[in-house]
Amino acid sequence: MALRRRSGETDPVIATVRSPIDPLRDEGATGRIAPHPDDSDQRLQKIKEFDRTYDDDYFLTPTQMPSLESAAARVERAQELVGHGNFNLLSFDSLLRFAENYTEIGAFTKAELELLEELFYNDAGLYGFFGEKVITDLTERIPDRDVIKIAGSGHYLLKGESLERFTQIRRDVGKSIALTSGVRSIGKQYQLFLSKAVETAGNLSQASRSLAPPGYSFHARGDFDIGKAGFGLENFTERFSETEEFRRLIDLGYVSIRYTETNPFGVRHEPWHIKIV
Repeated sequence: MALRRRSGETDPVIATVRSPIDPLRDEGATGRIAPHPDDSDQRLQKIKEFDRTYDDDYFLTPTQMPSLESAAARVERAQELVGHGNFNLLSFDSLLRFAENYTEIGAFTKAELELLEELFYNDAGLYGFFGEKVITDLTERIPDRDVIKIAGSGHYLLKGESLERFTQIRRDVGKSIALTSGVRSIGKQYQLFLSKAVETAGNLSQASRSLAPPGYSFHARGDFDIGKAGFGLENFTERFSETEEFRRLIDLGYVSIRYTETNPFGVRHEPWHIKIV
C-alpha cells in the first residue's frame, strides 16, 4: 500500500498502531473504540468545525486523485441507472456487474478498483475516524427479504427493531417526521464517501468527519436518519436540532443519537442519525 502525505508535510509518514484502552463512551458508543490521539479540546474542535482542513489530515496522493474522480463519477452513473432507491441495497459485486454490462456506466479500471479496495480495507483510524467497522466482507449483500420499503420515502428499513422504532417515532411525534435515509449497502456508502472525498480534494479525514467510510456505517446494521417533512437538505444540518420535531424526539426518552456533540468517533454532530444497534 502506498504511503500517504498529511497536510503540511513534505515526506510521507507511516501511521502508528494504537493499543486498545478503555474508551470514552457516550450514548452513541458501541463495541471497542480505538483511543483518540487528540486531546479533548482538539477532538471537540474537529467535531464542531468538521468542514475545514487540519494540519494532520490524511490525503490521497496526487496520483490517486484521477482514480478517485473517475470512480466517483462511475458510481454516480450506476446510481442513476439503477435508481436511487434500489441503489441503497446494491452490493459491491452487483455494482461491478452493472458497470461491466452497461456502457452508460463503463467497467471500473484496475486503478479504480485498487483505490476502492484500499478505502475499504484501510483502518479508518488513519483518517481520524474511530468508530467500529461493522462490515468486514466487501462482498456482503443485504437480502431483499430482510428489508421493507417505506412508502413515500424512497428508502428501506431493516425489518425488526429498525422498522419498529421508526413506526414508534412516527406514531409518537407525528406525520411531520420523515425517513431521510434508511438501510445502506456498501455500494451506497461508497457513493456517499467518494462524493465527499472528491469535494474535499482527497482529504479523507475531512470526508470522515462528515460520514463513515465504507464498511463503518451503521446504516448497514439498522441505523436510520429522520428529518422534518418538507425541510429538505436542512435536515442534514444543525438546523434540524432547532425544530419542534427534534425536541419531541429527545423528550420521548427512548431515542438515542449515535453521533452526539461530544461523540468519541471524530464525526460531526448528527442530530438526525438514530442509533439502533
